[in-house]
Amino acid sequence: MDRRREFALLGVILLVAFGLRLGAAISLQWALDHRLNRTYLIPGDAEGYWELAEDLAAGREYSIYTPPRRVLRMPGFPGLLAASIAAFGDSRFAARVLLCVVGAAGCAAVHWLGRSLFDARIGLLAGGIAAVLPTFVGLSPLILSETAFAACLAASLAAAAGLFRTLRSPAPSWLGALASGVLCGALIGVANLMRPSWLLAAPGIGLMALLCARGTAKGWGAAGGVVLATFLMLLPWGLRNQRATGHFVLTTLWMGPSLYDGLSPEATGDSDMTFFDRENLLGRMSEYEVDREYRARAWAFARAEPPRALELGLIKLGRFWRPWPNAEQFGSVWARLAVAASSVPLWLLAAYGAWRLRPHWTALALTVGPLAYFSAVHMLFVGSIRYRIPAEYPLAALAAAGAAALLDRWRGRSAEGGASA
Repeated sequence: MDRRREFALLGVILLVAFGLRLGAAISLQWALDHRLNRTYLIPGDAEGYWELAEDLAAGREYSIYTPPRRVLRMPGFPGLLAASIAAFGDSRFAARVLLCVVGAAGCAAVHWLGRSLFDARIGLLAGGIAAVLPTFVGLSPLILSETAFAACLAASLAAAAGLFRTLRSPAPSWLGALASGVLCGALIGVANLMRPSWLLAAPGIGLMALLCARGTAKGWGAAGGVVLATFLMLLPWGLRNQRATGHFVLTTLWMGPSLYDGLSPEATGDSDMTFFDRENLLGRMSEYEVDREYRARAWAFARAEPPRALELGLIKLGRFWRPWPNAEQFGSVWARLAVAASSVPLWLLAAYGAWRLRPHWTALALTVGPLAYFSAVHMLFVGSIRYRIPAEYPLAALAAAGAAALLDRWRGRSAEGGASA
């Protein structure tokens, strides 16, 4: 396909993507202001993100609650909201519009991934699927980190696809492999600044680079570039945490309580953090000590009650893969139908694409791998559709490959039918 035509079509796709998300943002803001009479559709996390963003915009200490929690959230998403506050003031609607732009950028990242793995046509189909999928559209204007994280995750995978293509070229240069690895690692780092759950992607993609290059020096250079660039992107945050808490922490100190939320005698598979305020460990421990205490309790529970831990894992996996929303805010029949109508066709097309592409392990690893990875993660932590949606952005590229194969098959049959007539 001609490059000019491809990018013209991509421009149309991105305009459609932004338009649909803007419509969702307008509808959401109207419903919040006139029907629901509240500030956020899903409070709690959204309120915390906004408070941290206000602190960043005003130059105050990056902390929340009393006693202060200084390493509760990664700084990427609050920083994005702070940019909106700095430019447009205390307007949630302006922030929602900015998130619509980020959501459209996520569609561009999905196009990049599809193009890098397959070809321009599949890239456009992938971007088109991401543009119109109701779950992607509906999540974009919420003051939550998932859409920004999904866009960065998809971009990091697209860069990984480019890295593997470089390593498989007839004569890849060591410098080119290193540069591709650094780009991929930097984007993994940005994704982790949004949410810390993508950290293991760096060694995982580094290992895949070694396999692609069959352990050559270029493979080691690429793998080293991925891991080093990820570390360097997170280093300023880790040094800041060293100053704030006395401990070098590359992610957050919320993993322990989150893990205990999913693995404890009171756990149900859904999130219920009331234990945190009830026990008030921060009244006698540091933030670091509280994180370690809850980690230890969660693993002790898993060792003491393996059947219950396994049962909880399966419950959380079911919540993660449920075709309709778990949250009560989306309990209407129409909302459930819209989400199911998004998820099930996407999965079916992706399954067909995976079958057709089964010899191509790197393509499957980059498109199905994130879903498998987050499925495993959320068998430990609480499960929800909200945590699945970012992993469905790369899956859209595989679904596009499946759709393209079906279209080619249908056209082939149509041509045969026309010839026989």
